[in-house]
Amino acid sequence: MQSDERREVGGAMLEGYALYVDYEFCSGCKSCELACKNEHGFGREEWGIKVLEDKPWKKEDGHWNWNYIPVPSDLCDLCVERFEKGQEPSCVQHCQAKVVEFGTYEELAEKMAGKRKSLIFRP
Repeated sequence: MQSDERREVGGAMLEGYALYVDYEFCSGCKSCELACKNEHGFGREEWGIKVLEDKPWKKEDGHWNWNYIPVPSDLCDLCVERFEKGQEPSCVQHCQAKVVEFGTYEELAEKMAGKRKSLIFRP
């Protein structure tokens, strides 16, 4: 299945669902990237989720800022085929720090309230 078809099917099948990323505790292990690539058979330059690194830099208050941020791409279909089998997306299952979660947009928006370093992805 081509990636454009996968997005279409995923968007239609999983309307109202999303991924929540609480990247405050992401360790940068990239388990989510590898799980996604293996699940979908993506090539070397393709990815459904990628861990970006906000390199360390010193803030004015003397503390250091260093973040790993898992970011889904346009190829993310929320693992629609796994969803149909009652399974969670591969990136969620394999996230060692448990910072990636799956659910309805409403559930995840409530979880996000009051969090500093988080994001919600809806395809």
